[in-house]
Amino acid sequence: MNLIQRYVKWLHTQWPAGTVEKLPRVAEDGSTNVPGLYIVGDLSGIPLLKFSSDTGARAVETIVADGKFQRQQQSKGEGVRDLVIVGAGVSGVAAAIAATKAGLDFEILEATEPFYTIKNFPKGKPIYTYPTEMVPTGELQLSATVKEPLIDELEAARTEHGVEVRSARVERVRRRGGELEVRLRGEDEPMRALRVILAIGRTGNFRKLGVPGEEMGKVFNRLHDPKDYSDQDVLVVGGGDSAIETAIALAQCGTRVTLSYRKDELSRPKPDNLERLEQLMADPMADVGVEEPTSERLTTATGRFLGPFRRPGGLTLELGTQVKEIREDQVTLVDGNGDEKTIANNVVFSMIGREPPLDFMRRSGVKIRGETHGWEWVGIILFFLAIWAVYDWKNDGFVAHEIVALSDPAFFPNNVPEKLAGLGEWWRGQVEDRSTLIGTVATSMKSRSFYYTLVYTLCIGIFGIFRVRRRKTPYVKRQTAVLFLIQLLPLFLLPEVVLPWMGYNGAFNEGAGRAAADSLFELYIPEEQYLAEDWPEWGHPRAYWRAYGFILAWPLMVYNVFTENPMWAWLAISIVQTFVLIPLLIYFWGKGAYCGWICSCGGLAETMGDNQRHKMPHGPFWNRLNMVGQVLLAIAFLLLAIRVGGWIWPESWMSAHFNLLLEGKNQAWKLVNPASWKWTVDVLLGGILGVGLYFKYSGRVWCRFACPLAALMHIYARFSRFRILADKKKCISCNACTSICHQGIDIMNFANKGLPMADPECVRCSACVQACPTGVLEFGQIDPKTGDVLAKDRLPASPVQMAERRG
Repeated sequence: MNLIQRYVKWLHTQWPAGTVEKLPRVAEDGSTNVPGLYIVGDLSGIPLLKFSSDTGARAVETIVADGKFQRQQQSKGEGVRDLVIVGAGVSGVAAAIAATKAGLDFEILEATEPFYTIKNFPKGKPIYTYPTEMVPTGELQLSATVKEPLIDELEAARTEHGVEVRSARVERVRRRGGELEVRLRGEDEPMRALRVILAIGRTGNFRKLGVPGEEMGKVFNRLHDPKDYSDQDVLVVGGGDSAIETAIALAQCGTRVTLSYRKDELSRPKPDNLERLEQLMADPMADVGVEEPTSERLTTATGRFLGPFRRPGGLTLELGTQVKEIREDQVTLVDGNGDEKTIANNVVFSMIGREPPLDFMRRSGVKIRGETHGWEWVGIILFFLAIWAVYDWKNDGFVAHEIVALSDPAFFPNNVPEKLAGLGEWWRGQVEDRSTLIGTVATSMKSRSFYYTLVYTLCIGIFGIFRVRRRKTPYVKRQTAVLFLIQLLPLFLLPEVVLPWMGYNGAFNEGAGRAAADSLFELYIPEEQYLAEDWPEWGHPRAYWRAYGFILAWPLMVYNVFTENPMWAWLAISIVQTFVLIPLLIYFWGKGAYCGWICSCGGLAETMGDNQRHKMPHGPFWNRLNMVGQVLLAIAFLLLAIRVGGWIWPESWMSAHFNLLLEGKNQAWKLVNPASWKWTVDVLLGGILGVGLYFKYSGRVWCRFACPLAALMHIYARFSRFRILADKKKCISCNACTSICHQGIDIMNFANKGLPMADPECVRCSACVQACPTGVLEFGQIDPKTGDVLAKDRLPASPVQMAERRG
């Protein structure tokens, strides 16, 4: 058991497994599912000031241009405003300036003070003005690159345009008829408006300490990277899990931590966190890192991924105390008796709670990404059932097998050639002559797999176009084109059209062609019948479907290896693919060289699943679930051993009953075993669950959790030179990279530490690189021993980096 635990940690669980903060569902124009309610700023997805300003101004432009809004303006009742803006940050003030310019009757509300988030930044903090070439919509432009000048610039713009901010805390927004009601705390009557813009930011409203010095730049509500505070004196205020986990993370990075809590005992945190706290106080080097933090404000800080940065610090509890005053290099605490204590201090983390913005969104009826409600569940279930029906039909499954009509020549798809022949004499002649292209295709159209593969190919092509339009980088264009061409040519046209057509035209009758075909695509009919061109009524005379094995390697495609008698050509091809070519690809370019550029499963996931990738679950539990693939890989090797045993001892049970294990059929070829490899792995996990869960858990469910070939490639990837490289100084810890990763990788945990991303799950989709708003990430190779960067990808994948190079 200890050996398994060590293996699991070596392969997967040593890597970060942070969770992803949920965001509301917001359209490109800022609109939500609640008519008339818009969301701008950080909560729209990208926490950069230029984007915040742009989204605020564009939302007002959208509202003003709306014909329905214009009609409502003309007939609105007394006391109804055109617009209410909630939040006076950059996006809210940008919206207010645009509303002023448009002559709207509006009011802007703020629970704290204008630009509170920026004012809460550390003193002298550099401000990212990415993308550098971007000019935000509207009048609010940003040029300052340091906190204090930026605040002066923003306040000057607000004053110049006459934007007055009303101090009020909004509890919820509700739709009432054609209007929106804005309920304010402490007021009986709600405000009424035709439109509402929410610009409250993703951090929500933090509780205040209410003491002198709280507004200083050294007071924070979120911990990004604990090692930044090594060898400093830090005060953590709070008695909940967030405070405890913050203290643990800091202490493990060599920080002298004081934890202050107003009560005499810690009763709120989880028992596991209290146990970790006690262990750390007893032994400063205790390995007690929190694997799954309680709050997303700590996700990148408290995972067990401290590596060489872990060092002994100090941890002191000051229970029954409260902060009285915060000064430049000191903090004064006071206990219940009024006794004061002054301690040295560099930084304060106020972890005393907040009102998360998502609670506000839910109260206002706004839907949240990743949360499924009502009729959405009906749609997901119906799609899942449809996929189950398709795979059962395609594989002549336990349900389809019992429907007699499916084997009836008059039933689809067996009757397709006859339908084509019925179009006229010319068509009949073409269909009956299989050496013609139409005749070949007509015969292929008797097979259910023809239609499945055709639809599969069309989906990759159609959704691939959407992907290219959505992610406009050379990397995505080339990758999508390669995925489609591989699916179209070797995985569809080759087995369904090209090889059968060549066979019907005598290419495999003699010589080298005959030898190659006999080695790769065995005959289903006697040789004499084949040479006499006495073709079987039910389909093609050779096993052309085995051509899938040119692309789909063992153990993703097992049927060319697990044959009744050894097919030496396929055994040689499979050995070279799985144990030579794929390891070489992975060594230089990572697992994604196959998963993201070649495999048909990846092709569908990267195209049809592209717009669903943010739905992949993250966290330690899901990271451990990756090991299902390792179990299936072990079973594949076990089946291989049994298959080889059956070849050596053809009279043994290993030969007689192998098909029961592989395809679920007994010696009479009756389908009896649903727990066989085909029905459990290929059909249930790879097909029904893998595709059926696309719109709930993204397109990489099969690839991440269960694919046995991916499981083998995870082992290879541990020795790879491939990494996602990160420029730490540009990282703003926005979590956009992690949230869009459909392999569940906590990319930000590497990026904000400046570490090359080494998680073997990566499939090189480039979504994280493309989505990063500051151009932090890029693909490259390192020396696994020294960590030196050897090369960087030349194919551009980051729009920000592309713009910077043009500039």
